[in-house]
Amino acid sequence: MRILFNMAHPGQIHLFKNAIRVLEERGHACRITTVDKDVSLHLLKAYGFEYDVVGSAKPSLFSKATELLKIEYNLYRIARKFKPDILIGGVGNAYVAHVGKIIRKPSIVFDDTEHAKIEHTITDPFASVICTPSCYRLDLGEKQVRYNGYHELAYLHPDYFTPDPEILSELGLTENDPFIILRFVSWEASHDKGHRTLTLEDKFTAVDKLKEYGRVLITSENELPPELEEYRISVSPEKIHHLLYYATLLYGDSSTMASECAVLGTHSIFCDYAGRGYTDEEEKLYDLVYNFYDENTMGKDSLEKALELLQNPDLKEKGRQKRDVLLADKIDVTKFMVEFVENYSKK
Repeated sequence: MRILFNMAHPGQIHLFKNAIRVLEERGHACRITTVDKDVSLHLLKAYGFEYDVVGSAKPSLFSKATELLKIEYNLYRIARKFKPDILIGGVGNAYVAHVGKIIRKPSIVFDDTEHAKIEHTITDPFASVICTPSCYRLDLGEKQVRYNGYHELAYLHPDYFTPDPEILSELGLTENDPFIILRFVSWEASHDKGHRTLTLEDKFTAVDKLKEYGRVLITSENELPPELEEYRISVSPEKIHHLLYYATLLYGDSSTMASECAVLGTHSIFCDYAGRGYTDEEEKLYDLVYNFYDENTMGKDSLEKALELLQNPDLKEKGRQKRDVLLADKIDVTKFMVEFVENYSKK
């Protein structure tokens, strides 16, 4: 079987990397195309993948629309030569859905982001199948296939991920040192327009209070004021998950990183007006993520919860125990992907 994977976001490289390797080991031919966004090219090189760049990420709706045409044209040209039996993409990957329709081949989209309305509008009608976690809030109709897992379990399941403490020594830390990671995203996605997350004042207050419980490390997609810049860390993106495993707590506005922490057994604070079905479940069933939706109070309320958690000297041990429960409940998502793709091709 010939399978074309398009990576529209760095997170999709993590999502599909193990499935690609397993599929290739089973004799299938996999081709990777990617949109140049943030650290996508760095990750593909770090993981040793060959790839073709079909376009780049753009900031405005107009530039996104024009770039979409360019990306789809380039993807179409590659697909015509590669002749895939199936096309696969992640959240908001309208490109594979559209090109699949044009070349009359099935497309599978793996989605976990309910509130991305524009992406759903231009993707869902054209995709052959939309695979979502079982906790996904929306009913997408007969195209939807639910599975009992999270995207993050495709690459952080213990069958594929082993934490390496070497990252700690790079930062002057040991496994016994408490440290809190603050993660701030850019909020440039189209579905976030008109909304806000933690304010600059919230961030200053969080740093001031959290540093009493351990070293504060900030990873941010945007520039930081000089007073916060001293806390910024530069960690290779392929190593960040090792750091999350050893962290005492995550605090910020990244849903992906909050969920990554959950499946690694690290408690996390997630601030976002929309939330996600998977972070809701990771709070309700496993008590590993704490969601704060109210834009007017999330700064104050989330920090109070963070400080409450940090007063527990057994927080890390409790997190590992909760992780064991989560892993016992959920499936190996990479295994699901591989079997679903292979079985779908037989239809």
